[in-house]
Amino acid sequence: MKQKIKVGDEAPDFDLVPHSGEKIKLSDFKDRKVVVLYFYPKDNSPGCTAEACAFRDSYEVFKEAGAEVIGVSPDSLESHKRFAGKYELPFDLLSDSDGRLRELYGVQKSLGMSGRVTFIIDKKGIIRHIFSSQMKAKKHVEESLRILKLLDQYDDSIKL
Repeated sequence: MKQKIKVGDEAPDFDLVPHSGEKIKLSDFKDRKVVVLYFYPKDNSPGCTAEACAFRDSYEVFKEAGAEVIGVSPDSLESHKRFAGKYELPFDLLSDSDGRLRELYGVQKSLGMSGRVTFIIDKKGIIRHIFSSQMKAKKHVEESLRILKLLDQYDDSIKL
């Protein structure tokens, strides 16, 4: 099994097609945007819906901070299209049906389902913060915004 990723590591690149249809590569954001990459268990479940809607409700704040939000779950692209449409999610959702991206990032199962973990990746492609909480879905948004403010205030080389 691959060693778990930690703060200060270079974020593993990926190349996936989101529900919106245009391929996303993490490396495309390098030198342009901070990426908030959040893994969640399942579309339309109560916790995941609350989390996605919290990211949606703060999406403009993320954009103003120079960040892009990307959600990842094992659900299909069709499921993501329905989920994003139903809740008017303005960010991309990636299908990780084979679990490769989760494995690449070391996201473990929790409570018998896919884990809920958020990675803050700076403009240089370095992981600056990892937040994991299966039960506190909305806390992922609060924690991400807190870290974005710190990244803006401090030198990018500081580990948060």
